[in-house]
Amino acid sequence: MSKKILVLPGDGIGPEIIREAVKVLELASEKYSLGFELVEGELGGAAIDKHGVPLADSTLALAREVDAVLLGAVGGPKWDTIDAAIRPERGLLKIRSELGLFGNLRPAILYPQLAEASTLKPEVVSGLDILIVRELTGGIYFGTPRGTTTLENGERMAYDTLPYSESEIRRIAKVGFDMARLRSKKVCSVDKANVLASSRLWREVVIEVAKDYPDVELSHMYVDNAAMQLVRAPKQFDVIVTDNLFGDILSDQASMLTGSIGMLPSASLDSNNKGMYEPSHGSAPDIAGQNLANPLATILSVAMLLRYSFKHVAAADAIEQAVSDVLDQGLRTGDIFSPGMRKVGTAEMGDAVVAALAKL
Repeated sequence: MSKKILVLPGDGIGPEIIREAVKVLELASEKYSLGFELVEGELGGAAIDKHGVPLADSTLALAREVDAVLLGAVGGPKWDTIDAAIRPERGLLKIRSELGLFGNLRPAILYPQLAEASTLKPEVVSGLDILIVRELTGGIYFGTPRGTTTLENGERMAYDTLPYSESEIRRIAKVGFDMARLRSKKVCSVDKANVLASSRLWREVVIEVAKDYPDVELSHMYVDNAAMQLVRAPKQFDVIVTDNLFGDILSDQASMLTGSIGMLPSASLDSNNKGMYEPSHGSAPDIAGQNLANPLATILSVAMLLRYSFKHVAAADAIEQAVSDVLDQGLRTGDIFSPGMRKVGTAEMGDAVVAALAKL
C-alpha cells in the first residue's frame, strides 16, 4: 500500500533544498522498497501568491490525508508589508496547530568532521549530542488576547499572552522523558519560573510527570542560565524540554555549536507520530536561487521522517551515514567551509549524498 508524503517547498531557499532532499528520499524509497507517493503543495509566501492565503484549505486537506509532510522554509521580505494575519509565518503556525503537531524535536549533533566549523573551541563541543524537545502548539505564539492598541496619551502599546494548560505541559514533558529513556536518561526542563506564572505551572507539572520516570534524572534551569550554559559547557545537556518561545530561541543558539544551522533537522509530531519535517533554519532569501544553501539539514530531516513516522530505521541510518561519508570526502557548502575543504553548491552537495547513499 502506497504511503503518501506531502512536499511543501515554500519560499526563499526552500525549493532548492527540498529538491535535493527529494532526490535522497526517492532513492531511499527505491533502495528499501518503501513505496512512497509524493504530492506537492504550497505554504507561506508561495501560497499567498497562488491562493491569497498562507495555507489554502486544499493544502490543509492534503496535509490531513497524507502520512507525513516535508517542508522547506517560509517567509521573505516580499511579504513583510502585508496584513500580519496572512503573513507566511501564519500558515506555518496554522498547519502545526491544525495537525496537532505539539512535539518539536530539534537535535543538535556535532559531526566530528565539523568540529573546526563551530565558533566554540573543539574541546568544548566535540562529541556534542543534544536533543531539544520544544512545545510547538501553545504558549505565546498562539495565546490570546494579542494585539496593538493606543493609550489615552496617544502612545501605542502592543501585547501578547503566554498561556499553558496542565495537559499541554504534561504531554510535552512525557515526550521529553520518553526520548531521554532512549538516550542518556537526563532531562533538563527550562523555564522562567522565578518571574512567569506559566513557567511556575510548567515546573510543577514536569515534576509530577517525572514521578512516572524514576530512572530519568530531572533538573531545572532558568532560560537565561540555560542560554549561558549552552555556550559555557554544552555537553552537560542531553534532553532539554521547554516551551515554544524558549525552544525557538535555544535551538537556534544550539545550532551554532554544531557549526551551522544548515546542519540541523527537525521533526514536529502529533500524538501518533505523524509529523512534519523541516530544517531548523529559515528561508534565507538573501541567498535564494544562487545554489549556495546547505541542503543537509533538509536531507537529515528526511532521515527523521523515515525514523519517526514510518519506523524505517535502516533507511534513516543509511541517509545519516551518507551525509557523514560526504563530509568525510571534504565537501562543504559555504556555511560549513573551512580551509583545505572543497566548497560545493546546493545541487552538488545533494548529488554527493545521493551517490553516497547508492553505495551503501
